[in-house]
Amino acid sequence: MFLDTVLTRNPELVDAAAALHRRGEIPPDTYVMDLDAVEANAELLAAEAQRLGLSLWFVVKQFGRNPELIRAVARHIPKYAAIDPAEARILHATGARAGNLGHLVQIPRRALPEMLAWRPETVTVYDLANARAVSEAAQRLGLVQDILVRLEGAEGTVYPGQEGGVPLPRLDAFAEAAERLPGIRIAGVTAFPCVLCDPATGTPYATPNLTLVLKARELLAAPGHEDLKLSAPSATSMASLPLLAAHGATHGEPGHALTGTTPLHALDPGQPEKPAYVYVNEIAHTLDDGRPALYGGGFYARSHIGSALLPRIGARLGVQGAPAENIDYYRLLDAPTDGQDVRLGDTALLAFRTQIFVTRSTVAVVAGLSSGTPRLCGLHDAQGRAL
Repeated sequence: MFLDTVLTRNPELVDAAAALHRRGEIPPDTYVMDLDAVEANAELLAAEAQRLGLSLWFVVKQFGRNPELIRAVARHIPKYAAIDPAEARILHATGARAGNLGHLVQIPRRALPEMLAWRPETVTVYDLANARAVSEAAQRLGLVQDILVRLEGAEGTVYPGQEGGVPLPRLDAFAEAAERLPGIRIAGVTAFPCVLCDPATGTPYATPNLTLVLKARELLAAPGHEDLKLSAPSATSMASLPLLAAHGATHGEPGHALTGTTPLHALDPGQPEKPAYVYVNEIAHTLDDGRPALYGGGFYARSHIGSALLPRIGARLGVQGAPAENIDYYRLLDAPTDGQDVRLGDTALLAFRTQIFVTRSTVAVVAGLSSGTPRLCGLHDAQGRAL
């Protein structure tokens, strides 16, 4: 999906990744991350958001919750949105500041005392029971916690496994009950996804959920509540920040923009964010019919992989599809043409949309590419633990 873009915009990363594998410094099934590019992307996004009067909470699941990358991003975007409690703990331990907890996964009731003690800017709640649990935990800590009300997504917009939220027709009743809880204050609204990229052009557009949360904010607006936040996550990038500002959002949540890997970046290599990762694998074996197999572990069902580059022979081989319901022990490539000598252990480079936190992959962070002095900073697993 992104191989042409990364070859065009960041060939130094491709060369460095191939060299690391060739020297045996990284194993197959490794994402190699360009630390300099990630930090430069964060700086760009922070400056544009400031110009437009927007605030940002950064998201890290897609690059494996990596502490080296978290620190680089937090130098420019200090606060994060954590998608689940495990991610929140890693972000907190790395020193970033809590912007929004409970973003996609509600905070378990027994974890609330620990996480509210970090004094997050907001906590997203999906229903009154979770609002009550936050209120009770905050009271015990002597706090009043700001919450974001998650709205139930518009019909046809909610991804399986992400269901939940307050239906718009029941928002008044929810708000009336929540405002009687002494440990919380309704500080704003959110939904997911609020922005997506057009499949044909990559252009960001507002989903019906953005209209929904705008209506929700209007319904909640009252004397003393005019400053309600509106976080509009998904596909936050340099291209979509003006759209958020024009619709009246207060917060964006950049994730893939930090690595230059939104769908728009696949179609338009000229986007301001620089592509910042490449996936490294190797030939594990070859089928009798000539199709080479790569090691599995890092492939993601929604990745839209196109091809793999084998640097030793300069070949681009197509990557064959695989059913999402099967374990990716291997991934097959198209058989090479006559004269292309594919060998066991050959390096294969790919670039596609991923969510590293759901893989078995290794993450290698490389610094110094922007100055021509690349160095491997370390290896981590897909949950950000040092190897």
